[in-house]
Amino acid sequence: MIIHNVLLCRESKLKNVFFREPRKYLGSLTFTWEQRKLGELISEYKETVDSSCTLPVLTSSKTEGVILQEEHFGRKQQHDITGYNVLPRSYCTYRNRSDGVDFTFNVNECCDMGIISKFYPIFCGNNNDTYFLSLVLNNSDEVVHEIAYTCTGTGQKVLSFLDLQKMSIRVPRQEEQKKTSAFFKQLDNLITLHQRECKYIKLEANVLSRIKETDLFCDYYDQWIKVYKEGAVRKVTMDKYRMTYSWLKRLAPSLRLCDVTRVTYQQILNNYAVCHERQTTMDFHHQLKGAIIDAVDDGLIAKDPTRKAIIKGKTPAAKKIKYLNQYELHTLLSELDLRGDINWDWLILLTAKTGMRFSEVLALTPNDFDFAHQMLLINKTWDYKGNGGFLPTKNRSSVRKIQIDWQTVIQFSELVKKLPPDKPIFVQKERVYNSTVNDILARHCQKANIPIISVHGLRHTHASLLLFAGVSIASVARRLGHSSMTTTQKTYLHIIQELENQDVDLVMRSLSGLS
Repeated sequence: MIIHNVLLCRESKLKNVFFREPRKYLGSLTFTWEQRKLGELISEYKETVDSSCTLPVLTSSKTEGVILQEEHFGRKQQHDITGYNVLPRSYCTYRNRSDGVDFTFNVNECCDMGIISKFYPIFCGNNNDTYFLSLVLNNSDEVVHEIAYTCTGTGQKVLSFLDLQKMSIRVPRQEEQKKTSAFFKQLDNLITLHQRECKYIKLEANVLSRIKETDLFCDYYDQWIKVYKEGAVRKVTMDKYRMTYSWLKRLAPSLRLCDVTRVTYQQILNNYAVCHERQTTMDFHHQLKGAIIDAVDDGLIAKDPTRKAIIKGKTPAAKKIKYLNQYELHTLLSELDLRGDINWDWLILLTAKTGMRFSEVLALTPNDFDFAHQMLLINKTWDYKGNGGFLPTKNRSSVRKIQIDWQTVIQFSELVKKLPPDKPIFVQKERVYNSTVNDILARHCQKANIPIISVHGLRHTHASLLLFAGVSIASVARRLGHSSMTTTQKTYLHIIQELENQDVDLVMRSLSGLS
């Protein structure tokens, strides 16, 4: 906040001093500033609208510049907009009435096109930088004195556009105008950035400042989630944080922040680990740790209690087979009913051939198929865990194009040609459950006498077969939509190790042939 105030003060003083003695601050620029009539430098822009206009209504504020009227007043104003003037971006405006002689000239940087009251004349520069002209009009002592002399009225002062045109100001050449404008725009942007930061810090302080070291740990964690995670993470991730909070409230309902030590924290982890596997306990620990580190930084907890935490967990259940080998996959696909219209068997086939996530397959529409280039566009998901509807992809890397084979192209080009182009092809109703598809897949596996896998297991199967076929980890990562190759390496470490062993055998056989 102090930095922000200093910046505002410096900007205000700098502008005033600059336009008092411009040559002192020009540096390498030595152009002569000329006295010119404003009528030579600016042209009025006048385009009125009627009551049917839907452009946003703007206003010109002394402190905030050109902004939306509803933001300025905190509510939407209800009045007739007939006769309002169109205000394009980069055009300057001012209110032609004032209680004093302090008229403010602002350039529209708010939107591409808006409308403003008829009491706000609008103009732009004639081969002159409009923003620079606004700086001169707002900060030059000469201009202030001339406005006081020019404006009319005994009560409210009025500065018409015609009177404004009669005034004279000192201006340099266009090159110098642009450089001056660029400097002050950069300063304005810096101030705006600090304003946003200050607003967020103020919000954070209001929420978390009420927390004291004697307050409950679970209450602090609840507030921490609201401040740092709401609106910043996906709904599914937010649900995990909420689940962690419910467990914390169950395991340590009366634990105060000041009593969170290595021992008490370890006891929370141990109690959680009684009924959860080690990996789940690790996730629980990571979600708590973020909040605890912030509490330590804020002085609410003396030392970091998460240091050297021991992660335990119950014995993992027997792991199901996650993927099929090539023979098993061929056997499974031969059992699918691929006759007639779209059904869940078609989804199983497409998942096996593309490695898409279940939510990604559900979100596919006919528009996502580029049959001419044998491509499939992935740019959204389906909210099958909620109430249906499209959602963004898991991350930025998940937006991708997947190459598909010609057989799949022929099959799906026939299937989707009569379907609505922007509607999901596999979703017949809003609510879809992955258990439905998993049950169908399980029956097919049993009938084919192969290991039972889930729909997500088809994704693992796809990736595994690609790796065994010699496809690079980078290509597999891109096809799966992983954010980095590290994710792919961790997920398929067992396959990579097996391939490395095969490579060692191959190297040894090659070397033995050299003797």
